[in-house]
Amino acid sequence: MFAELRGRVILVTGGANGIGDGVAAAFAEEGAVVVRADTAYPSGALQRTAEGARVALDVTDEAAVERVVAEVEGELGPIEVLVHAAGTSTMAFGVDTTEAEWDLNLDVNAKGSFLVAKHVARGLRRAERPGSIVLIASQAAKNGYRGMSAYVASKHAVLGLTKTLATELAREQIRVNAICPGIIETRMKQRERREGAELRGLTVADIEAEDRSQVPLGRTGTPQDVAGAALFLASDLSSYMTGQGINVTGGMTMH
Repeated sequence: MFAELRGRVILVTGGANGIGDGVAAAFAEEGAVVVRADTAYPSGALQRTAEGARVALDVTDEAAVERVVAEVEGELGPIEVLVHAAGTSTMAFGVDTTEAEWDLNLDVNAKGSFLVAKHVARGLRRAERPGSIVLIASQAAKNGYRGMSAYVASKHAVLGLTKTLATELAREQIRVNAICPGIIETRMKQRERREGAELRGLTVADIEAEDRSQVPLGRTGTPQDVAGAALFLASDLSSYMTGQGINVTGGMTMH
């Protein structure tokens, strides 16, 4: 379907599970050269596997980010598409949020987005190549959610970063867009439901029913739903789009 993605080097952070895993698999099906980066992988050099390449990466460590980007470029060529899906969350009401929880969310979600996008963009500049940077934000980048103040703040930051980088890199034909997923069925979402239920004095079943009730399309999302948007934003079909925060929420967020 996306023939122009065949052979392109794609870096997917958070690629070991959840949204990142779904995105990486979708690009691989299109014939892209996919590199999955994640803290779940053993440290060491870039590894080739039957499912593509993988490498250990802590997105909050700038030296590590710079090293991984250089290694991918050296072995596979310029990274033409970045999908930055690495992320985390904590559950606590704002007045109970600790400094450590705040720092964790901002470091992984906001700082991590900045560092990876920065070094991939620098690589594209060096190669004098156009490219597509896709940051996985959240509908939390546009709304407020009880019990997630640090997470919401971090995802607002990702959307602001998207708009600024899109403006700065446009003349070099490096497009920067964000995807704002809604309720996506991942291990992180399952954990959030357990912690949210405890925080609010509800059951996990209550939270699941509440989730479904808020989605006009009547179902929660899958990593594959997000992957479809990532393929579009990486492809030539979106060549006149930059600086956008695209909702993939089943209609839950419409702005």
